Amino acid sequence: MAEDRIYDLVIIGGGPGGYTAALYAARAGLKTMVLEKLSAGGQMALTEQVENYPGFEAGIDGFALGQKMQRQAERFGAGTAYAEVTSLDLNAWPRVVETSEGTFFARTVILATGANPRPLGLEGEEGLVGRGVAYCAACDGMAYRGKTVAVVGGGNSAAADALVLSRIAKKVILIHRRDTLRATKIYHGALAQAPNVEPRWNSVVTELLQDGRLTGIRVKDVHTGAEAVEPCDGLFISVGRQPATELVRGRLELDEQGYILAGETTQTSVPGVYAVGDVRTKPLRQVITAASDGAVAAHMAERFLAEREP
Repeated sequence: MAEDRIYDLVIIGGGPGGYTAALYAARAGLKTMVLEKLSAGGQMALTEQVENYPGFEAGIDGFALGQKMQRQAERFGAGTAYAEVTSLDLNAWPRVVETSEGTFFARTVILATGANPRPLGLEGEEGLVGRGVAYCAACDGMAYRGKTVAVVGGGNSAAADALVLSRIAKKVILIHRRDTLRATKIYHGALAQAPNVEPRWNSVVTELLQDGRLTGIRVKDVHTGAEAVEPCDGLFISVGRQPATELVRGRLELDEQGYILAGETTQTSVPGVYAVGDVRTKPLRQVITAASDGAVAAHMAERFLAEREP
């Protein structure tokens, strides 16, 4: 066991929850390492404009905010390793974290793995990703400039995607299974004022039409059963997320949706292991609530180490 690979705290995931935890832990004097497989910010880094995080009155690009969080944590001594975690042993002491860049050992662990876009589950969907099917308007929207696209979903993410695309695409078809959006009211007025956004209420997508790439979608009215084909160049799917908990299935208690059971202390079913951000059970999943979780988890990890017998 290499001494330089033993940490007071290993944080899996470099989103806002992970780097807030790293900031608080490093400032408390804990030897801290963040393991991130892509780039700082997690899903936040894919957001074109974050407008509801305090302190940035004009909003801030999600990627830029992630970079700022990383640099702030590293200023106080937190480390970052770009590595994919492949397995965990949370019962060992110290806990064993196997990654693509070798083995790390941790006295405490914070899981900040987030949640991934939920697919529609339609035939051919996976094969059309990058060929007309996408899950992030900020990431992939520019490829559809001047074209016709559809957005499926009714929450804040779907509404935000439709607005982003309305400034890029010729036409945006917004498909939702109910007769009104679940998104917060601020989006309703903005979408109503966008002349190229056409809603399809009480509707679901039943088929993806393709000829090497997406050419259109079949849409069904949930009340009448009537179906119609909507030609389009792109389909942006925003129907929620699924927690990234594959690493801990069978190791930690999860709820029926697969989120890690952890309350406001962020403590999981294993002492010294904490869950923060979108991966844990909570009523609101936002950048600010992930950051709040990170601060709490770092505090709890510090307390755990102070109280543990040498």
